[in-house]
Amino acid sequence: MEKKDLGKLGFQSLCCHAGQHADPQTGAHNTPIYQTSTFAFQNVEDGAKKFAGEKEGYIYTRLGNPTQTALEEKMAALEGAEAAIATASGMAAISASVMAVAFAGDHILAHDCLYGCTHSLMEEILPRYGIEVTFADLSNLDNVDKNLQDNTKLVYLETPSNPTLNLVDIEEISKKAHAAGAKVIADNTFMTPYLQNPLALGADMVVHSATKYIGGHGDAIAGVIAGNQEMLADIRMTTLKDFGGIISPFNAWLLLRGLKTLPLRVEKHNQNAMEVAKFLEKHDKVEEVFFPGLESHPQHELAKKQASGFGSMISFELKGGHSAGEKMMNNVNLATLAVSLGDVDTLIQHPASMTHAPVPREERLKAGITDGLVRISIGIEDLDDIIADLDSALAKI
Repeated sequence: MEKKDLGKLGFQSLCCHAGQHADPQTGAHNTPIYQTSTFAFQNVEDGAKKFAGEKEGYIYTRLGNPTQTALEEKMAALEGAEAAIATASGMAAISASVMAVAFAGDHILAHDCLYGCTHSLMEEILPRYGIEVTFADLSNLDNVDKNLQDNTKLVYLETPSNPTLNLVDIEEISKKAHAAGAKVIADNTFMTPYLQNPLALGADMVVHSATKYIGGHGDAIAGVIAGNQEMLADIRMTTLKDFGGIISPFNAWLLLRGLKTLPLRVEKHNQNAMEVAKFLEKHDKVEEVFFPGLESHPQHELAKKQASGFGSMISFELKGGHSAGEKMMNNVNLATLAVSLGDVDTLIQHPASMTHAPVPREERLKAGITDGLVRISIGIEDLDDIIADLDSALAKI
């Protein structure tokens, strides 16, 4: 069946229609779950041509699957990319993309505040393969110039960063990286393509933990890589194929379902987060709030420049430090004490002992991840209920 012409559609329309084609066998309106490991060939010649890349088609689900393809087409359209790859997790997306760019003897420059497992990959795993990694505060552009080397092949960004909500200037860093012959990968998990488009700002690839806002319902683990066709074809047939971090057909289908309401959910997430941040900033037991939407955030203007919204992740310090944070988190009722983020319900957690526990304490503190930092992912519940829950928990301190 012919593909729809999506060239002039808006973002919400793309969420509904991109990648969606009536099933050629049954005419099913929604993309079916092609729950199969392998695909039959018409004959030996057909199989040989598909393996040789001379003919399009499916071979084995680790190399591609129609449900996965539908998701990839939708994500490519939303990111404004030539292509996208869906993976088994956010870390599968990050590791496959990074290791397709940097090899033994190469250097990576990474922002110094990253998701804990990304930091661990960069600090512990990549050096085993002869890849040097330098961590620096890339919110200061001078640190980009100071740390780029002749063998730098990649600059890795996460903005806003997890969990400090620190921002980096994607456009300016991309210019500097490209001038030095390096590529740029940006983790866009916190913002989604609805709010921020790193490719349009100069990044070469975008990665997501699609477990979060892309899926949005806390029921699927997945990742996404988006970029140009040549780079992604290389990733698909090398690091992704051989490391095996491919998404399952069912999880791909869950993300297809979740994406249809992405803008609706993100709008509500953002509205709630803005009001919760204002509430926390005024609370007498809160020392400091980290949220790019607040005018008090040192990078508020940068947030407005490179994104169309501020996201729904908030981190804050309580005046009583770690003990106060622990008591507060143990007394929430509506919010769930759990890692992850981007679910429809509110989640709260302690980065130093949970998501960023793998990061050495000295490095955590240098990146602003103190023992008393609390991170909250604001859901789409009624705003009054979220604030009442936090107010009640804060009263227990």
